[in-house]
Amino acid sequence: MKIDAQVLEALDLLARERGVSVDTILDAIANALVSAYKRSPGAAEEARVTIDADDGDITVYAQELDDDGNVTREWEDTPADFGRIAAQTAKQVIQQKLRDAKREQVFDVYAGREGDLVTAIVQQVDGRFTILDLGDAEAILPGSERIPYERLDRGNRVKALILEVRNETKGPQIVVSRSHPDLVRRLLELEVPELADGTVEIVAIAREPGHRTKIAVVSHDPNVDPKGACVGARGSRVRQVVNELRGEKVDVVQWRENTSQFIAEALGPAKVKEVKVDEENKVAEVIVSDHQLSLAIGKEGQNARLAARLSGFKVDIRSDRPPMEEPVEEATPSAEVTPEPVEQPTPEPVEEPTSEPVEAEPETVEVATEPDGMDEETEPAAVGESTVESADNAEATERVQ
Repeated sequence: MKIDAQVLEALDLLARERGVSVDTILDAIANALVSAYKRSPGAAEEARVTIDADDGDITVYAQELDDDGNVTREWEDTPADFGRIAAQTAKQVIQQKLRDAKREQVFDVYAGREGDLVTAIVQQVDGRFTILDLGDAEAILPGSERIPYERLDRGNRVKALILEVRNETKGPQIVVSRSHPDLVRRLLELEVPELADGTVEIVAIAREPGHRTKIAVVSHDPNVDPKGACVGARGSRVRQVVNELRGEKVDVVQWRENTSQFIAEALGPAKVKEVKVDEENKVAEVIVSDHQLSLAIGKEGQNARLAARLSGFKVDIRSDRPPMEEPVEEATPSAEVTPEPVEQPTPEPVEEPTSEPVEAEPETVEVATEPDGMDEETEPAAVGESTVESADNAEATERVQ
């Protein structure tokens, strides 16, 4: 049996396109033909197949093995009808071997590249993970490694950090991240030549993905300002990083050997008045002006939290305004304060009634002299009314007369 010259040319072209050597493909074909030979009638239990890479000749050698697996006898046993079935079997196995060879090659390319920055195109977005196309391989971006609230659409070009490369049964699995702090480091290294050549070094990074990142840098050249080199003219360099991170704020601070000065730098843009450091307990007490207190703490404590992560100290921020003094009343030795009794007004003494009953004197009512003929039993009210009427009549009579 012989492989056609056109097939050899196709194998050579396939090897160049897939990046797999021709010998690897021929070995896959040979293994496939061994499997096909063992299924043919009267075939030996063990055999090997050789393929000449120049002319494509295929030779099958049957083998006998001893108990230890050593070859005791070998002879040529190429079947005469080693044709269509062998070719179909070889085709299937070749494809599988090519996939395996490609996976091994991808694993060899990306193995040991943990921490490197890659550029990929979003291929598929799912709730659990996002598949990125790296060109020669696919990468997985888990949901936990995405930037919170970041929207990734199919076809978007993004940069990610390689976290892990695993060689699994289905092929190498490349896990990437966009929320790792080192992503900001790698992005900044692309924009700042001083970081690439070692003139400026990133000492520490504290990041809350999607919100804010603080980077501490130091210069090994006294003529180079590390903060200015990273920020760039009018913020041009750091702006590229911010754009890649979809608007995440990036603060560049200068690292100081003096812990107090470094913590004051880390709390920027707030202005710090004094820093008291307890090196043993890793605690720093920061004093700021009253109007700088909210700026130093940041929204929901973010600025203080990032400064603590960057410095490795627990940061306690206080205002320089003295506490308001409140008047304190004298109290008993215990912590409780007993209110003083309030004096009630003394009621005036009320004269008690005497034991002897007092008879009320009857009121004297002066009544005019009754006229003749008036009944003595007439009620007092009626008598009074008649008297008044009689007096009126008498006065009228006198006026007439």
